[in-house]
Amino acid sequence: MSSRQLPARWRLSRRRFLQVGSIGAAGLTLGNVMQAESADAGKPRLAKNVIMVFLTGGPATIDMWDMKPKARESVRGEFRPISTSVPGVEICEHMPRLAKAMQHATLIRSVTHTIAEHTEGQRYVMTGNTPSSAVEYASLGALASCLVESTSGVPCYATIGDVPSATSGDLGATFNPFLLTGAGGSTRDSSGEQLGLPDGFTPDDLTRRLTILERIDHGIDRAAPQSLAQLNRFQSDAAEILRSNKISQALRIDQEPEAQRNSYGRSTFAMQALAARRLIEAGARFVAIGLGDWDTHLNNFTRMRQSLLPELDQGLAALLTNLADRGLLDETIVYCTGEFARTPFVNGSAGRDHWARSMTSLVAGGGFRPGFVYGETDEECNEPSSGACSPDDVSATIFRQLGFEPSHTVTTRAGRPIPLFRHGKVIDALT
Repeated sequence: MSSRQLPARWRLSRRRFLQVGSIGAAGLTLGNVMQAESADAGKPRLAKNVIMVFLTGGPATIDMWDMKPKARESVRGEFRPISTSVPGVEICEHMPRLAKAMQHATLIRSVTHTIAEHTEGQRYVMTGNTPSSAVEYASLGALASCLVESTSGVPCYATIGDVPSATSGDLGATFNPFLLTGAGGSTRDSSGEQLGLPDGFTPDDLTRRLTILERIDHGIDRAAPQSLAQLNRFQSDAAEILRSNKISQALRIDQEPEAQRNSYGRSTFAMQALAARRLIEAGARFVAIGLGDWDTHLNNFTRMRQSLLPELDQGLAALLTNLADRGLLDETIVYCTGEFARTPFVNGSAGRDHWARSMTSLVAGGGFRPGFVYGETDEECNEPSSGACSPDDVSATIFRQLGFEPSHTVTTRAGRPIPLFRHGKVIDALT
Protein backbone atom coordinates (compact mmCIF):
# COMPACT_ATOMS: atom_id res chain seq x y z
CA MET A 1 0.00 0.00 0.00
CA SER A 2 1.43 3.31 -0.97
CA SER A 3 0.21 6.60 0.39
CA ARG A 4 1.56 9.96 -0.55
CA GLN A 5 2.16 12.62 2.05
CA LEU A 6 2.26 16.09 0.67
CA PRO A 7 3.68 19.18 2.24
CA ALA A 8 1.32 20.73 4.79
CA ARG A 9 1.87 22.31 7.93
CA TRP A 10 -31.64 13.06 15.76
CA ARG A 11 -38.23 10.11 12.96
CA LEU A 12 -40.19 10.13 15.73
CA SER A 13 -41.31 13.58 14.69
CA ARG A 14 -39.23 16.23 16.34
CA ARG A 15 -42.06 18.77 16.17
CA ARG A 16 -43.98 16.53 18.59
CA PHE A 17 -41.08 16.88 20.96
CA LEU A 18 -41.17 20.64 20.73
CA GLN A 19 -44.88 21.20 21.23
CA VAL A 20 -45.53 22.10 24.85
CA GLY A 21 -49.15 21.02 24.50
CA SER A 22 -47.91 17.45 24.25
CA ILE A 23 -45.22 17.68 26.89
CA GLY A 24 -46.99 15.09 29.06
CA ALA A 25 -47.20 12.62 26.18
CA ALA A 26 -44.15 13.39 24.13
CA GLY A 27 -41.97 15.02 26.72
CA LEU A 28 -40.90 11.68 28.14
CA THR A 29 -39.87 10.54 24.68
CA LEU A 30 -37.94 13.71 24.12
CA GLY A 31 -36.30 13.10 27.45
CA ASN A 32 -35.03 9.79 26.15
CA VAL A 33 -33.40 11.64 23.31
CA MET A 34 -30.96 13.08 25.76
CA GLN A 35 -29.46 9.69 26.61
CA ALA A 36 -26.36 10.64 24.74
CA GLU A 37 -23.84 9.62 27.34
CA SER A 38 -21.21 7.00 26.88
CA ALA A 39 -19.12 4.80 29.15
CA ASP A 40 -16.22 6.17 27.14
CA ALA A 41 -17.11 9.82 27.69
CA GLY A 42 -14.03 10.35 29.81
CA LYS A 43 -11.61 9.25 27.10
CA PRO A 44 -9.50 11.94 25.51
CA ARG A 45 -10.60 12.72 21.96
CA LEU A 46 -8.85 14.34 19.07
CA ALA A 47 -12.20 15.47 17.68
CA LYS A 48 -15.47 16.54 19.28
CA ASN A 49 -17.77 17.24 16.34
CA VAL A 50 -18.62 16.18 12.80
CA ILE A 51 -20.14 18.08 9.89
CA MET A 52 -21.10 15.66 7.11
CA VAL A 53 -21.87 16.88 3.59
CA PHE A 54 -23.66 14.14 1.68
CA LEU A 55 -23.68 14.50 -2.11
CA THR A 56 -26.88 12.61 -2.86
CA GLY A 57 -27.05 10.86 -6.22
CA GLY A 58 -23.43 9.89 -6.52
CA PRO A 59 -20.96 12.55 -7.71
CA ALA A 60 -18.57 11.99 -10.61
CA THR A 61 -15.44 12.22 -8.49
CA ILE A 62 -13.30 11.60 -11.60
CA ASP A 63 -14.40 15.11 -12.63
CA MET A 64 -13.75 16.59 -9.21
CA TRP A 65 -11.02 15.16 -7.01
CA ASP A 66 -9.29 12.43 -9.05
CA MET A 67 -8.94 13.68 -12.58
CA LYS A 68 -7.22 11.73 -15.34
CA PRO A 69 -5.98 14.33 -17.85
CA LYS A 70 -3.77 11.83 -19.68
CA ALA A 71 -6.54 9.29 -20.25
CA ARG A 72 -8.40 8.97 -23.55
CA GLU A 73 -11.02 11.65 -24.21
CA SER A 74 -13.98 9.36 -23.48
CA VAL A 75 -12.58 8.92 -19.97
CA ARG A 76 -11.03 12.24 -19.04
CA GLY A 77 -14.10 14.28 -20.09
CA GLU A 78 -14.33 18.02 -20.63
CA PHE A 79 -12.78 19.43 -17.47
CA ARG A 80 -9.15 20.15 -16.80
CA PRO A 81 -7.20 20.01 -13.53
CA ILE A 82 -5.72 23.00 -11.74
CA SER A 83 -3.05 23.25 -9.08
CA THR A 84 -3.99 23.60 -5.44
CA SER A 85 -2.44 25.05 -2.31
CA VAL A 86 -0.78 21.65 -1.83
CA PRO A 87 2.11 21.20 -4.24
CA GLY A 88 1.56 18.27 -6.60
CA VAL A 89 -2.18 17.95 -5.91
CA GLU A 90 -4.63 18.93 -8.62
CA ILE A 91 -8.43 19.10 -8.63
CA CYS A 92 -11.08 20.32 -11.08
CA GLU A 93 -10.79 23.76 -12.64
CA HIS A 94 -14.37 24.51 -11.57
CA MET A 95 -13.46 24.32 -7.89
CA PRO A 96 -10.93 27.15 -7.58
CA ARG A 97 -11.87 28.10 -4.01
CA LEU A 98 -11.42 24.56 -2.78
CA ALA A 99 -8.10 24.45 -4.62
CA LYS A 100 -6.96 27.37 -2.46
CA ALA A 101 -8.22 25.66 0.71
CA MET A 102 -6.83 22.20 -0.03
CA GLN A 103 -4.14 22.56 2.64
CA HIS A 104 -6.93 21.97 5.18
CA ALA A 105 -8.20 18.74 3.58
CA THR A 106 -7.41 15.09 2.99
CA LEU A 107 -8.48 13.38 -0.21
CA ILE A 108 -9.14 9.64 0.02
CA ARG A 109 -8.93 8.63 -3.63
CA SER A 110 -9.19 4.87 -3.14
CA VAL A 111 -12.63 4.30 -1.60
CA THR A 112 -14.24 1.25 -3.18
CA HIS A 113 -17.33 -0.92 -2.74
CA THR A 114 -19.83 -2.91 -4.83
CA ILE A 115 -23.28 -1.36 -4.18
CA ALA A 116 -24.00 0.83 -7.22
CA GLU A 117 -27.68 1.40 -6.34
CA HIS A 118 -28.85 4.60 -4.71
CA THR A 119 -30.93 3.45 -1.72
CA GLU A 120 -28.67 0.63 -0.61
CA GLY A 121 -25.53 2.59 -1.40
CA GLN A 122 -26.76 5.52 0.68
CA ARG A 123 -27.60 3.19 3.55
CA TYR A 124 -24.13 1.69 3.35
CA VAL A 125 -22.15 4.92 3.31
CA MET A 126 -24.37 6.72 5.83
CA THR A 127 -24.09 3.87 8.37
CA GLY A 128 -20.61 2.54 7.68
CA ASN A 129 -22.04 -0.97 7.57
CA THR A 130 -23.09 -3.06 4.58
CA PRO A 131 -26.91 -3.36 4.56
CA SER A 132 -28.24 -6.43 6.32
CA SER A 133 -31.63 -8.10 6.65
CA ALA A 134 -30.79 -8.99 10.25
CA VAL A 135 -29.87 -5.53 11.54
CA GLU A 136 -31.05 -2.06 10.63
CA TYR A 137 -27.86 -0.15 11.26
CA ALA A 138 -27.91 3.35 12.67
CA SER A 139 -26.57 6.29 10.72
CA LEU A 140 -23.26 7.81 11.73
CA GLY A 141 -25.06 10.77 13.28
CA ALA A 142 -27.32 8.49 15.32
CA LEU A 143 -24.28 6.60 16.55
CA ALA A 144 -22.73 9.88 17.61
CA SER A 145 -25.95 10.84 19.38
CA CYS A 146 -25.82 7.55 21.26
CA LEU A 147 -22.16 7.80 22.20
CA VAL A 148 -21.10 11.36 22.83
CA GLU A 149 -22.09 13.85 25.48
CA SER A 150 -24.71 16.38 24.49
CA THR A 151 -24.86 20.05 25.34
CA SER A 152 -27.71 21.40 27.42
CA GLY A 153 -30.40 23.00 25.28
CA VAL A 154 -29.08 21.66 21.96
CA PRO A 155 -29.80 18.35 20.21
CA CYS A 156 -26.73 16.23 19.67
CA TYR A 157 -27.58 15.22 16.08
CA ALA A 158 -29.26 17.42 13.48
CA THR A 159 -29.81 17.19 9.74
CA ILE A 160 -30.24 20.15 7.42
CA GLY A 161 -32.05 19.57 4.15
CA ASP A 162 -32.82 16.16 2.66
CA VAL A 163 -30.29 13.69 4.04
CA PRO A 164 -30.90 10.04 3.04
CA SER A 165 -30.62 7.10 5.44
CA ALA A 166 -30.09 9.44 8.38
CA THR A 167 -32.19 7.54 10.94
CA SER A 168 -31.24 5.54 14.01
CA GLY A 169 -32.32 2.08 12.85
CA ASP A 170 -32.37 -0.57 15.56
CA LEU A 171 -30.99 1.84 18.15
CA GLY A 172 -34.53 3.24 18.41
CA ALA A 173 -36.18 6.59 17.72
CA THR A 174 -34.43 8.16 20.70
CA PHE A 175 -31.39 8.81 18.52
CA ASN A 176 -33.10 9.94 15.32
CA PRO A 177 -31.97 13.30 13.95
CA PHE A 178 -33.43 16.66 14.79
CA LEU A 179 -34.74 17.65 11.35
CA LEU A 180 -34.08 21.17 10.14
CA THR A 181 -34.59 22.99 6.89
CA GLY A 182 -34.11 26.43 8.35
CA ALA A 183 -31.30 28.77 7.56
CA GLY A 184 -31.08 32.44 6.84
CA GLY A 185 -33.18 33.57 9.77
CA SER A 186 -35.64 30.62 9.98
CA THR A 187 -36.70 29.45 13.42
CA ARG A 188 -38.80 26.52 12.20
CA ASP A 189 -38.22 22.80 11.84
CA SER A 190 -38.64 20.67 8.69
CA SER A 191 -42.46 20.58 9.13
CA GLY A 192 -42.61 24.37 9.20
CA GLU A 193 -43.51 24.46 12.88
CA GLN A 194 -41.84 26.88 15.24
CA LEU A 195 -38.86 25.69 17.17
CA GLY A 196 -38.82 26.08 20.94
CA LEU A 197 -41.64 27.54 23.02
CA PRO A 198 -44.76 28.77 21.19
CA ASP A 199 -45.38 32.49 21.01
CA GLY A 200 -46.87 33.73 24.27
CA PHE A 201 -45.74 30.67 26.23
CA THR A 202 -43.02 31.57 28.69
CA PRO A 203 -40.39 29.46 30.44
CA ASP A 204 -42.37 29.98 33.66
CA ASP A 205 -45.44 28.45 31.98
CA LEU A 206 -43.32 25.45 31.02
CA THR A 207 -41.98 25.11 34.56
CA ARG A 208 -45.54 25.07 35.96
CA ARG A 209 -46.54 22.26 33.54
CA LEU A 210 -43.47 20.26 34.41
CA THR A 211 -44.26 20.65 38.12
CA ILE A 212 -47.73 19.19 37.51
CA LEU A 213 -46.18 16.34 35.53
CA GLU A 214 -43.73 15.68 38.34
CA ARG A 215 -46.59 15.34 40.82
CA ILE A 216 -48.29 12.79 38.55
CA ASP A 217 -45.02 10.92 38.16
CA HIS A 218 -44.58 10.77 41.94
CA GLY A 219 -47.31 8.13 42.18
CA ILE A 220 -45.71 6.08 39.42
CA ASP A 221 -42.38 6.39 41.15
CA ARG A 222 -43.40 3.89 43.81
CA ALA A 223 -43.99 1.23 41.15
CA ALA A 224 -40.80 1.78 39.16
CA PRO A 225 -38.51 4.03 41.12
CA GLN A 226 -35.27 3.34 39.30
CA SER A 227 -36.54 3.53 35.72
CA LEU A 228 -38.58 6.66 36.34
CA ALA A 229 -35.74 8.36 38.11
CA GLN A 230 -33.57 7.81 35.06
CA LEU A 231 -36.36 8.93 32.74
CA ASN A 232 -36.87 12.11 34.73
CA ARG A 233 -33.21 12.93 34.48
CA PHE A 234 -33.32 12.76 30.71
CA GLN A 235 -36.66 14.61 30.65
CA SER A 236 -35.10 17.51 32.50
CA ASP A 237 -32.53 17.78 29.73
CA ALA A 238 -35.31 17.64 27.13
CA ALA A 239 -37.15 20.45 28.89
CA GLU A 240 -33.96 22.46 28.69
CA ILE A 241 -34.19 22.31 24.89
CA LEU A 242 -37.68 23.76 25.10
CA ARG A 243 -36.50 26.55 27.37
CA SER A 244 -33.44 27.29 25.32
CA ASN A 245 -33.26 29.54 22.28
CA LYS A 246 -29.91 28.10 21.21
CA ILE A 247 -31.27 26.29 18.14
CA SER A 248 -33.25 29.21 16.78
CA GLN A 249 -30.34 31.52 17.40
CA ALA A 250 -27.94 29.19 15.63
CA LEU A 251 -30.14 29.28 12.53
CA ARG A 252 -30.09 33.07 12.42
CA ILE A 253 -27.33 33.34 9.89
CA ASP A 254 -28.66 36.79 9.03
CA GLN A 255 -26.83 37.82 12.20
CA GLU A 256 -23.48 36.91 10.64
CA PRO A 257 -21.30 39.73 9.32
CA GLU A 258 -22.04 40.49 5.67
CA ALA A 259 -18.52 39.65 4.58
CA GLN A 260 -18.77 36.23 6.21
CA ARG A 261 -22.08 35.46 4.51
CA ASN A 262 -20.66 36.59 1.19
CA SER A 263 -17.70 34.25 1.57
CA TYR A 264 -20.10 31.29 1.74
CA GLY A 265 -22.25 32.61 -1.12
CA ARG A 266 -26.03 32.88 -1.19
CA SER A 267 -26.96 29.41 -2.44
CA THR A 268 -29.09 27.05 -0.35
CA PHE A 269 -26.06 24.92 0.40
CA ALA A 270 -24.05 27.99 1.42
CA MET A 271 -26.68 28.94 4.01
CA GLN A 272 -26.85 25.35 5.24
CA ALA A 273 -23.09 25.13 5.63
CA LEU A 274 -22.99 28.36 7.61
CA ALA A 275 -25.92 27.17 9.76
CA ALA A 276 -24.02 23.93 10.40
CA ARG A 277 -21.03 25.85 11.70
CA ARG A 278 -23.28 27.90 14.00
CA LEU A 279 -25.02 24.73 15.27
CA ILE A 280 -21.65 23.20 16.12
CA GLU A 281 -20.69 26.37 17.96
CA ALA A 282 -24.02 26.21 19.85
CA GLY A 283 -23.20 22.68 21.02
CA ALA A 284 -24.51 20.23 18.40
CA ARG A 285 -22.11 17.34 17.92
CA PHE A 286 -23.06 15.90 14.52
CA VAL A 287 -24.66 17.93 11.74
CA ALA A 288 -25.42 16.35 8.36
CA ILE A 289 -26.23 18.40 5.26
CA GLY A 290 -27.84 16.93 2.14
CA LEU A 291 -26.76 18.37 -1.20
CA GLY A 292 -28.60 16.57 -4.00
CA ASP A 293 -28.90 16.28 -7.80
CA TRP A 294 -25.58 14.50 -8.44
CA ASP A 295 -27.21 11.68 -10.47
CA THR A 296 -25.73 12.94 -13.72
CA HIS A 297 -26.62 10.26 -16.29
CA LEU A 298 -27.39 13.14 -18.65
CA ASN A 299 -25.35 16.26 -19.35
CA ASN A 300 -22.87 15.58 -16.58
CA PHE A 301 -20.45 18.31 -17.53
CA THR A 302 -23.02 21.06 -18.14
CA ARG A 303 -24.79 20.40 -14.85
CA MET A 304 -21.60 20.19 -12.88
CA ARG A 305 -20.07 23.28 -14.47
CA GLN A 306 -23.17 25.50 -14.21
CA SER A 307 -24.47 24.65 -10.73
CA LEU A 308 -23.20 21.62 -8.82
CA LEU A 309 -19.51 22.38 -8.63
CA PRO A 310 -19.72 26.17 -8.08
CA GLU A 311 -22.22 25.69 -5.22
CA LEU A 312 -20.13 23.01 -3.52
CA ASP A 313 -16.88 24.81 -4.20
CA GLN A 314 -17.78 28.10 -2.55
CA GLY A 315 -19.77 26.69 0.39
CA LEU A 316 -17.35 23.91 1.32
CA ALA A 317 -14.23 26.02 0.90
CA ALA A 318 -15.74 28.76 3.07
CA LEU A 319 -16.73 26.21 5.71
CA LEU A 320 -13.21 24.77 5.92
CA THR A 321 -11.59 28.20 6.02
CA ASN A 322 -14.12 29.62 8.48
CA LEU A 323 -13.70 26.68 10.87
CA ALA A 324 -9.93 27.02 10.67
CA ASP A 325 -10.01 30.79 11.25
CA ARG A 326 -12.23 30.35 14.32
CA GLY A 327 -10.03 27.62 15.79
CA LEU A 328 -12.73 24.98 15.32
CA LEU A 329 -11.24 22.78 12.61
CA ASP A 330 -8.91 20.94 14.95
CA GLU A 331 -11.90 19.61 16.89
CA THR A 332 -14.41 19.36 14.02
CA ILE A 333 -14.27 16.71 11.31
CA VAL A 334 -15.71 17.68 7.93
CA TYR A 335 -16.69 14.64 5.83
CA CYS A 336 -17.85 15.10 2.21
CA THR A 337 -18.93 12.04 0.25
CA GLY A 338 -21.70 10.45 -1.83
CA GLU A 339 -23.10 6.93 -2.03
CA PHE A 340 -20.83 6.04 -4.96
CA ALA A 341 -19.14 7.71 -7.89
CA ARG A 342 -19.74 7.50 -11.64
CA THR A 343 -18.31 5.55 -14.53
CA PRO A 344 -14.86 6.34 -15.84
CA PHE A 345 -16.27 6.43 -19.37
CA VAL A 346 -18.70 9.05 -20.68
CA ASN A 347 -21.97 7.63 -22.03
CA GLY A 348 -23.82 8.63 -25.21
CA SER A 349 -25.79 11.32 -23.35
CA ALA A 350 -22.71 13.21 -22.18
CA GLY A 351 -23.25 11.71 -18.75
CA ARG A 352 -21.70 9.17 -16.46
CA ASP A 353 -23.48 6.18 -14.93
CA HIS A 354 -23.28 4.47 -11.51
CA TRP A 355 -19.86 3.27 -10.42
CA ALA A 356 -18.93 2.10 -6.91
CA ARG A 357 -15.56 0.48 -7.60
CA SER A 358 -13.63 3.74 -7.29
CA MET A 359 -14.60 6.99 -5.59
CA THR A 360 -13.02 9.84 -3.70
CA SER A 361 -14.13 11.16 -0.31
CA LEU A 362 -12.88 14.34 1.36
CA VAL A 363 -12.20 14.61 5.07
CA ALA A 364 -10.74 17.51 7.00
CA GLY A 365 -9.99 18.59 10.55
CA GLY A 366 -10.34 16.60 13.72
CA GLY A 367 -6.85 15.17 13.60
CA PHE A 368 -6.85 14.09 9.95
CA ARG A 369 -3.62 14.87 8.13
CA PRO A 370 -4.09 18.12 6.22
CA GLY A 371 -2.80 18.56 2.70
CA PHE A 372 -2.66 14.80 2.21
CA VAL A 373 -3.75 12.38 -0.50
CA TYR A 374 -4.37 8.78 0.44
CA GLY A 375 -4.48 6.01 -2.13
CA GLU A 376 -4.55 6.03 -5.90
CA THR A 377 -6.66 4.69 -8.75
CA ASP A 378 -5.47 3.21 -12.01
CA GLU A 379 -4.88 5.31 -15.13
CA GLU A 380 -8.59 5.36 -16.06
CA CYS A 381 -10.07 5.45 -12.54
CA ASN A 382 -11.58 1.98 -12.83
CA GLU A 383 -10.47 0.82 -9.40
CA PRO A 384 -7.87 1.56 -6.73
CA SER A 385 -4.30 0.70 -7.59
CA SER A 386 -3.12 1.29 -4.01
CA GLY A 387 -4.62 1.98 -0.60
CA ALA A 388 -8.00 0.38 -1.33
CA CYS A 389 -10.44 1.11 1.49
CA SER A 390 -14.17 0.93 2.08
CA PRO A 391 -16.85 3.27 3.48
CA ASP A 392 -16.66 1.07 6.60
CA ASP A 393 -12.98 1.93 6.97
CA VAL A 394 -13.53 5.66 6.54
CA SER A 395 -16.35 5.59 9.12
CA ALA A 396 -14.21 3.57 11.53
CA THR A 397 -11.41 6.12 11.21
CA ILE A 398 -13.76 9.04 11.85
CA PHE A 399 -15.12 7.42 15.00
CA ARG A 400 -11.67 6.51 16.21
CA GLN A 401 -10.94 10.24 16.05
CA LEU A 402 -14.03 10.74 18.23
CA GLY A 403 -12.63 8.24 20.72
CA PHE A 404 -14.40 5.00 19.76
CA GLU A 405 -12.83 1.96 18.15
CA PRO A 406 -14.79 0.10 15.44
CA SER A 407 -15.26 -2.86 17.81
CA HIS A 408 -16.96 -0.63 20.42
CA THR A 409 -20.53 -1.90 20.93
CA VAL A 410 -23.87 -0.13 21.13
CA THR A 411 -27.09 -1.77 22.32
CA THR A 412 -30.22 -1.96 20.18
CA ARG A 413 -33.67 -1.24 21.59
CA ALA A 414 -34.12 -5.05 21.80
CA GLY A 415 -31.05 -5.29 24.02
CA ARG A 416 -28.71 -6.73 21.40
CA PRO A 417 -25.10 -5.52 21.47
CA ILE A 418 -23.59 -4.79 18.05
CA PRO A 419 -20.20 -3.32 17.06
CA LEU A 420 -20.07 0.15 15.59
CA PHE A 421 -18.58 -1.06 12.33
CA ARG A 422 -18.75 -4.77 11.63
CA HIS A 423 -16.04 -4.81 8.98
CA GLY A 424 -14.47 -1.38 9.34
CA LYS A 425 -10.74 -1.01 9.95
CA VAL A 426 -9.05 2.21 10.99
CA ILE A 427 -6.84 3.76 8.29
CA ASP A 428 -3.90 4.81 10.44
CA ALA A 429 -2.17 6.68 7.63
CA LEU A 430 -4.94 9.30 7.58
CA THR A 431 -4.20 10.63 11.05
